[in-house]
Formats: sequence, C-alpha cells, structure tokens
Amino acid sequence: MRGMRGVFWIGLFAVAQFIINPLDVTAQESRRRPPNIVFILADDLGWTDLGCFGSRYYETPNIDRLCQQGMKFTQAYSNGPNCAPTRASLMSGQYTPRHGIYTVATGARGLEKFRRMIPVENQQNLPLEKVTIAAALKDSGYTTAMFGKWHLGETADYHPSRRGFDQAIVSMGRHFNFSTNPQVNVDPDTYLADFLTDQAVRFIDQNKARPFFLYLPHFAVHVPHEAKKELISKYEKKQPAGGHHSPVYAAMIESLDQSVGRILDKLDELQLAGNTIVIFFSDNGGVGGYEAAGVPAKGITANAPLRGGKGMLYEGGIRVPLIVRWTGTVKPGSVCDEPVISLDFYPTFLELAGASARPDHKLDGRSLSPLLQSAGKARLNREAMFWHFPGYLEAGADTGNWRTTPAGAVRSGNYKLVEFFEDGHVELYNLKEDIGETRDLARKMPEKASELHGKLKAWRQAIRAPMPTPNAAYQPVSVQNR
Repeated sequence: MRGMRGVFWIGLFAVAQFIINPLDVTAQESRRRPPNIVFILADDLGWTDLGCFGSRYYETPNIDRLCQQGMKFTQAYSNGPNCAPTRASLMSGQYTPRHGIYTVATGARGLEKFRRMIPVENQQNLPLEKVTIAAALKDSGYTTAMFGKWHLGETADYHPSRRGFDQAIVSMGRHFNFSTNPQVNVDPDTYLADFLTDQAVRFIDQNKARPFFLYLPHFAVHVPHEAKKELISKYEKKQPAGGHHSPVYAAMIESLDQSVGRILDKLDELQLAGNTIVIFFSDNGGVGGYEAAGVPAKGITANAPLRGGKGMLYEGGIRVPLIVRWTGTVKPGSVCDEPVISLDFYPTFLELAGASARPDHKLDGRSLSPLLQSAGKARLNREAMFWHFPGYLEAGADTGNWRTTPAGAVRSGNYKLVEFFEDGHVELYNLKEDIGETRDLARKMPEKASELHGKLKAWRQAIRAPMPTPNAAYQPVSVQNR
C-alpha cells in the first residue's frame, strides 16, 4: 500500500510540474530525440558578401547573429563553381564524377570552333538510383521538406517530392511574379524569398513535435537581380565599400537575411533552438572578380581577396561562407579553419540522426561532428579534396573568352593545384600564404606540384572521371582567357 501511495505522489508531482511549466517537459522530450536539421542554401552568394565575413556595405544582422551564436568556417568549399554540381553533391554525398552533374545544362558553352576540347556529356537529372540525404533521413524517422531551387531534374520522377521530401515546392527563375511546382496561387508582387520563408515557417510549426529536416534553397541572390524598392532606396544612400556597390544586390541580400531571421525567431518561439542544428551555406562563389583575374566579364559583387568568381576553380568560384549553429553543442562565436566541402553534410546529417549510409551508396565526405564538438579545433585528417569540371563556361557571348575551360583541382593541406586540360599545364598555390592565388609556385616547387598532380590523376582514375577529348573543329582565336 505504501508503494502505491509513492507511485501516486510521483505521478501527481509529474502532472504538477507539467501544469506549472509544460515547456520544460517539452524541452526534456526534445533532448531525447535526434536534432532537427535546418539547411539554408543561398544561391551565388560570395565569400565576402556577409557582414560577419567582412562586408562593410551589405547588411546582414540576422546572419551575423547566427554567426555569433555558432561556428564560422573560413575554408568551406562548394563541390563545383556553379549551381547544379554543388546541389547534386549535397543531395548525394558524392563527388561529381559519381553522379555526372558537372554544370548547368551543358558544358558545351559558346561556339564549337572556339572550344579546343569536346566536353564530357553532362547529366541534368540526379540519377534515380542515388539515395538523397532527404530519403536517408526520412528512413530514419525524420519529416522532410524542401522549398526553393531544386535544379536536379524538372520532370515528375525527379521532383523532390519523389526524392525523399514529404513536402516540396520548387521555384526559381524569377524573384517577382514567379511560378511554382506544384502550382500555388501567389500574388505577383510577392517576393520569392518571402514566399519560401512562409512555407518554411509553416513547416516548422506543423512539425515541432517530431524530428524534421528542412532544406531551404533560396533563389537569391541569383540573376535576374530584382529586389524590393524600399530596400533598394536604402542602399542607394550608402557609400560603396570594398568592391561591394550594387543597391539592388545589397537589397536582395537583406531579404535573404530577413528570411534567416524569421527562421531563427520561429525556432526560438517554439523553444527548438537547443535541439536544432542550423546551417547557412552558399552553392558557389559570387558573381564578380573576373576582370582582376584577367577575364573580360562584368560582375555584381567582389570576392577579394579571393581570385575570380562563379564559374572558376580559383578560390573566388568555390570558397563560400558556411555558418553552423547548434545551441548547447557548438561553441558560440567559434571559428573553424579546417577545410570542408559540401559533400561533408550528408555523413554529418546521418551521424546526427544515428543512421548509416545504405551499403550500395558510396559516400565521399567526412562528418563535421568532430569539428562542431571541439570548437573547430579537431582535424578531419583528410588527404585531399578534389574538383572535376570537364566543360566550358563562357565569359561573354560567342567571343572565345572563358570563365573556365575544362579543368580539375586538388587541395591537400595548404597547397592547391589547378590543372587545365586543354594544354595540360598546372598552377600551384600556397593558400595559407597566398589566399589570392597571385603567385604560381609550379616551377619553383616542381616536386610539390608533381605530388599534387599525381594525387589528382590517381583520384580521377579511381573514381573513373571521364575526360574531355580534342576537338578537330577548333579554330584558334587571337586572345583566349582561362
């Protein structure tokens, strides 16, 4: 009888505790489940396009807050110099030769007579046999959603709703008067970033009681450069700084920043911050830095001190901002200098979910968990990171000038080597001493160049990376730029 009275009083105490502070019980329950994952992907946002990454013109108070509350990665990379390859590697956890998506649409850009090589055929759809991170997390009990730019297949079979996402609305191409798939009736004056954020906030509200994976790939700040008039007017009054000068582009960044703020506020409102990991990332470098790199193309932003911009395998094209917040696990205000790459997110998310990759799905990345749990001081002990771009990206219409010709790159330690396939020449840089890739060390350090070149060639052979071939229709032009 005494035991029964004890059980009664314990139960009564528990009920009383819930009545007094039900959110404490909710918080305790949330700590027993895998963390929610919110992945926010910007489009074409450069490495210096945030206040917390050095901009003195663009204003990003919410992303800066995220940075203050989390970890800033100074050497984060995309898997490709433009949109599609990074998204494919993010979803698959694989290097580009495994899924065949190297660029957008085709690598046969510009006039054939100006191309010294025949590009490798490019896939536009993420192959159906690839297990997306969304499908893997869904198998582990997560509710999943994607709102925004997909870019991995436009037909029904390749729609994200068929690739592991419980909810999915795709939209890209315009920032006002946009269309969606599936179709949603939207006022033409609605700004796309606001619409996507509305969907994201609603999804969080609906799924606050269960583990969820939210993938929010914005179309901002991709062309066409369109922004709200009141924000444009604000930046027209500001003095340009550090190569950042466009009021329209700055206004687009501010709308993106407001989206991040709304997501963070919703997580705080629902007291989910302590059990939600928030990632902010960009799919490639900013559109700018071309003229300084010797390419006759205009940009809208600047990536200095990095060399080049979107579409190039120099740092300006592939080094991107990355911020991770995980309250209670990631040290606030911490900085990580360890090189990481977008295919690392897949194994990281699997580890957070307590799941494993399917045996028939090879993963090429490393989990970032050791970095997140050590204030960025751990090391991933990775031998090298690789890029393969067997096509062309033009720098102007039908001029024979290129942002990139077929090329590959490898980074090992502080050294990075870029190989240009047209003539086989290589360039070697020490990124620790020369972040702007201004001093080619290939002739000065032939042994180091040979070492990295050997790693790059061995990796291509091991992964069976297809290579472009000579083009018999090539007609030399007087000036061509890499």
